Amino acid sequence: MAEDIVHDLKEYVGNSPVLKAFLAGSISGTCSTVLFQPLDLVKTRLQSTKHVATLARPRIASTIGMMETFNSIIQKEHLFALWKGMIPSLTRCVPGVGLYFGSMHWMKSKFTDGRPTATQAMMIGIVARSISGICLIPITVVKTRVESGEYKYHGVVDALRHIYRAEGVRGLSCGLLPTLFRDAPFSGLYLVFYSQIKQTLPKEVLTGEMAAATHFTVGLLAGALASLVTQPADVIKTKMQLDPQQYKSIPNVVVLVYQKYGVCGYFKGLIPRMLRRTLIAAMAWTIYEQLTQSIGLK
Repeated sequence: MAEDIVHDLKEYVGNSPVLKAFLAGSISGTCSTVLFQPLDLVKTRLQSTKHVATLARPRIASTIGMMETFNSIIQKEHLFALWKGMIPSLTRCVPGVGLYFGSMHWMKSKFTDGRPTATQAMMIGIVARSISGICLIPITVVKTRVESGEYKYHGVVDALRHIYRAEGVRGLSCGLLPTLFRDAPFSGLYLVFYSQIKQTLPKEVLTGEMAAATHFTVGLLAGALASLVTQPADVIKTKMQLDPQQYKSIPNVVVLVYQKYGVCGYFKGLIPRMLRRTLIAAMAWTIYEQLTQSIGLK
């Protein structure tokens, strides 16, 4: 089965390295998105003011944790509710990851010799993620709102239509700046860590029998710190997309979150996001590396 897929990819993409990178990135994004969607859902719920309020009474909201949110979703809804928002997630992630890997490969080939320096790797990662983030911000808004459980839409197209009619272009692009402040530094930092760690390892470790395990481990290490640094931007992004009437600007969100939760408020949902982003990035890069070798990109 896997050999047939690889053969079909080779036939379809021909000799286009950018298209090969795009398709390999899309496939890796699909696999990792489906598997880790529950973590993204829980992260969004933890950052949702309304959801935390329903669990917090009469407790302090800051004490609500990941496992309690998991249990609440399963008990009040059902097990498969953990995959709520899967369609907009795939709609965003599949072309998004493909666009990220495709543009990244083009820039690495165009501006470096294929082995970028730390600075070059960071800039390439930032630009590639920014392109993806800007193009797909409307789907990101839909995904966040569906995951929160606060909005009832009948599909991605219905959500886009509803948001545009009620809030205009501003609604479809709300949270763009914090999204870029979150994703661009994450991708830049991640690619720096990933590239630099790989360069310190023997070539046989990266291409032999342990190649998949090595790429996955390197991805885990690279993702952990990048997630921590960019978590406040993720909180701000979620607040602006869920309640644009109350959270109208980045400074406004910063002040309101601090007043209500203190410094800890900027790190709400850190554990599920760190788990998801680290695992999803590690898996995406592992699948991407294996596919690019199989279809002749490397």
